[in-house]
Amino acid sequence: MIRVHEVTKRFGSGRTSVLAVDRLSFTVSPGEVFGLLGPNG
Repeated sequence: MIRVHEVTKRFGSGRTSVLAVDRLSFTVSPGEVFGLLGPNG
């Protein structure tokens, strides 16, 4: 089992930074397939 809890990813810094992922949480159980896609694939 894989558990992810409140992951945040930000690119850049300061006023020009871009928040790509904000407090993402999920669980992937054995045998499950999980994919995360954004606007750029």
